[in-house]
Amino acid sequence: MQSNVINPVVVIQKAMQQVYLWMTAGLMVTGAVATTLYNSGFVATMGPMMIVLFVVQIGVVFYLSARINKMAPTTATILFLAYSALSGITLTPIFYAYTASSIGTTFFVTAGTFATMALYGATTKRDLTGMGSMLMMAFFGLMIATIVNIFLGNGIVSLVISAVGVLIFVGLTAYDVQALTRMANNVSTEEDTQRFAIIGALKLYLDFINLFLYLLRILGSGRRN
Repeated sequence: MQSNVINPVVVIQKAMQQVYLWMTAGLMVTGAVATTLYNSGFVATMGPMMIVLFVVQIGVVFYLSARINKMAPTTATILFLAYSALSGITLTPIFYAYTASSIGTTFFVTAGTFATMALYGATTKRDLTGMGSMLMMAFFGLMIATIVNIFLGNGIVSLVISAVGVLIFVGLTAYDVQALTRMANNVSTEEDTQRFAIIGALKLYLDFINLFLYLLRILGSGRRN
């Protein structure tokens, strides 16, 4: 007689595969939008509108995170892709600040670092829950330091902030992957799987983008005017 029992390991693997696929899709949308807008020169004319779009981005993240369980999977997917496109717009200025070669190099360094920490988070037996809480508190402290340094304009402080930011998001990547792997075990229906994949993709997307940006501030080569 054939058993109908579903292996929980298989359930977790399939759910996490969906997370990584949607995260990759989000990064591809961001990259495509940023590259297209940079080549067109359109973003250079947007001025203060970039600030408005950045605020909208933050709003989408909070809305999607808070309402994910009440949304239709299709709505959640559209919002995630819309957020990825918005990120492409607001990230376009990095092409004016850094050389294309340094952006590409930093991207591959980020991808390798992210993959290493994701693997660690998925396989380690150590409970990273406590570390995740501390890293989030450190991140909020980092945001305060970043705002203060906007007025100070201290280059050394900026470098230290970037280095700390890298450490924070290296740790958060491992923490989020472990947390998502545990959550994946509770996913049952197809709709729940899609919702889980989108919110998981959003978390890891944010980890990747922030890790990339902090690394770029350290490794990136500025354009010469």
